[in-house]
Amino acid sequence: MWNELAYAMGPQPGGGNQGSAIWSFLPIILIFVIFYFLLIRPQQKRAKDHRNLLSNLKEGDQVLTSGGIYGRITGIKDDKITVEISDRVRVKVNRGNIAGVVRSDMM
Repeated sequence: MWNELAYAMGPQPGGGNQGSAIWSFLPIILIFVIFYFLLIRPQQKRAKDHRNLLSNLKEGDQVLTSGGIYGRITGIKDDKITVEISDRVRVKVNRGNIAGVVRSDMM
C-alpha cells in the first residue's frame, strides 16, 4: 500500500508538462532584466562618466573632493593631485578621491 502512494506522487509517465519548466524560470529572468535596467546599467554609466571626469582633469579646475573639500587643482602627477584649498594651503589627494568638477561661481 505504501508503494502505491509513492508512485502516485511521482511524475506522470510520458513526459508530462515539459513547457512548465520554462514558465517556472520566467519570473526569475524577468526580475534579472528589471534589475539590470534599473540598477546595474545606470551604475555602470555613472562609473564610466566618473572615470572620464578623472582622466580629463587639468590644472586650474575647481574640484570637490570626496571628503567635501572645495579647491583648485595646482598640480597633477600620476595619481597624486595637488589641490589648493585656501591661499598658500595645498593638500595632495589621490585622483580617485575627486568627486567632481564644480563651476567657479560656486566657490
